[in-house]
Amino acid sequence: MPLDGIHHVTCITGDVLANVDFYAGVLGLRLVAKSVNQDDPTVYHLFFSDEEGHPGADITFFGYEGARPGRAGTGMIHTIVWRVASAEALAFWAERLGARGVAVTRDGERLGFADPEGLGHELTTDRSGDAPRIADHPEIPAALALHGFDGVRAYGDAARSRRVLEEAMGARPLADGGWEVRGPRRGGWIRYEPAPAERGVPGAGTVHHVAWGTTVAEHPSWVERLSGHGVRSTEVIDRHYFHSIYFREPGGVLYEIADDGPGFARDSAVAELGRRLILPPWFEAQRAEIEARLTPIPDPRAAWGEVKRG
Repeated sequence: MPLDGIHHVTCITGDVLANVDFYAGVLGLRLVAKSVNQDDPTVYHLFFSDEEGHPGADITFFGYEGARPGRAGTGMIHTIVWRVASAEALAFWAERLGARGVAVTRDGERLGFADPEGLGHELTTDRSGDAPRIADHPEIPAALALHGFDGVRAYGDAARSRRVLEEAMGARPLADGGWEVRGPRRGGWIRYEPAPAERGVPGAGTVHHVAWGTTVAEHPSWVERLSGHGVRSTEVIDRHYFHSIYFREPGGVLYEIADDGPGFARDSAVAELGRRLILPPWFEAQRAEIEARLTPIPDPRAAWGEVKRG
């Protein structure tokens, strides 16, 4: 029952409009869903991914307008690592980000930067062999675009997390001290690094949780499997677009196991993804009230016209 790498990474933003400008406009991801935090429907839950909203490239944000800046600390993910195809792609992104005032650092086949709220990102050349997860963007040739997640880096004591990762989740230890979670379709990794002295503070520019992927058929079995290894988790939670199981691993990082269906296109055609607020059925009766509280987000593709991939 292997997990298929990283399904999605969920973060926090205090400025949804600037967030859309950066992730859709600068990084070239597609805004595939505007929804709400199902545990707090007064705030947005935004999803950016590849062209069809596949797991493996899906970075999501809870939109708490005006949220104070956060700071990653022990038990928190501090950097999200993305794949790109080549050294040429790294050079493209160094120039593109630098032209927009984003500071970058280059270390061989890695390029580091942060989003406008301080969330750490890194690009690395793709050696996975996994199918790339690519979104269309008129300024970004497909050969240079982001390919989806490679892994995440967290602060914490790796020894505390080892048993859950290896025994419960089937992760494979890596030579550099991290662990790879790989299934039949995709893989992804997590590495733990010594935490800074300052205590972590959840807030804008921090990661809320990382989700690992599985199939619809195998997803319910994970509650029993986790329990059998002494891991306390939630039951299966129906998120309408996928199903979720949450647990906190011993190092403090909040994990989710999410399945691969039915996806965001269950309510609309793929061509329409991200254009309107989508809600699970149990919130539809509150649509007018919910929409009145949320900042309108224009379709970031409205002025593009036809996109030609190259």
